[in-house]
Amino acid sequence: MVLSAQTESERHSASTQEKSSIERLSQGVTIAGIPSFSSTEKQRRWMLEHLAGAFRVFARKGYAEGLAGHISLRDPERRDCFWTNPLGVHFSLIKVSNLILINEQGEAIGGATHLPSNAAGFQIHSHLHKRYPHVNAACHTHSKYGKAYSAFGKRLEMINQDVLNFYGEAHSVYPRFGGAVLDEEEGQALAECLGEKGKGLILQNHGLLTVGRTVDEAAYLYTLLERSCEVQLLADAAAAGSGHEKILVTDAAAKFTFKATSDPESMYCFFQPDLELEKMLSSGDFLL
Repeated sequence: MVLSAQTESERHSASTQEKSSIERLSQGVTIAGIPSFSSTEKQRRWMLEHLAGAFRVFARKGYAEGLAGHISLRDPERRDCFWTNPLGVHFSLIKVSNLILINEQGEAIGGATHLPSNAAGFQIHSHLHKRYPHVNAACHTHSKYGKAYSAFGKRLEMINQDVLNFYGEAHSVYPRFGGAVLDEEEGQALAECLGEKGKGLILQNHGLLTVGRTVDEAAYLYTLLERSCEVQLLADAAAAGSGHEKILVTDAAAKFTFKATSDPESMYCFFQPDLELEKMLSSGDFLL
């Protein structure tokens, strides 16, 4: 009987391992994941709606800062080109109709070609997309807590469940600041620092950057990295004021959680509540 019980347990474990992350996270009906499309045109439209929506979410969270900040999204057909935001348009005003398609030379070849794009944004994003075929989207802004924490030039500590999405090689620190990223060498160095397994980058004395297979993944990871910087600053201040030591998550628990929840489809799903809220609050005007 004991042998039979062990065998049943092993079968249950194997069945659990075969499930996708969103199946493991869902009770009953599985939450909807990344959709598929019958044409490139439909896919592109869906992608651009989510790109415009990501800017609106960022605006509502207070990430806009003058002319700084950009999100890029690789075109589904012209893989060497990416869509991005126009320079000088507030995140809260961005719509599908004013997004710009940029080629490898930084030329506007589609979308709102009458609007300027961000030169520093091109240097950062073009090298990320060129170096890593799996990076379809990248986000960078000068958000408040990311800027504050970047002054320390340190990795985040694994102090809670949410930050475990950046466990191990999933995040690193770009350890130099040479001013605005306006030259090719700086863009290449930044992309190299991210690494093949990188999802987030703390740019010392600058801000934050995240990447993903969808713009939803990259955007959610950005909101999570920003919040993780805020929580790290709060925990550090509390520890300094109270004299209490922080308790870090064990490596075993961190590895398990990272593997269980940090895949691209789960990260896509984590962003959908913010996106759906933005559609409701804005009456979906970013879709225009």
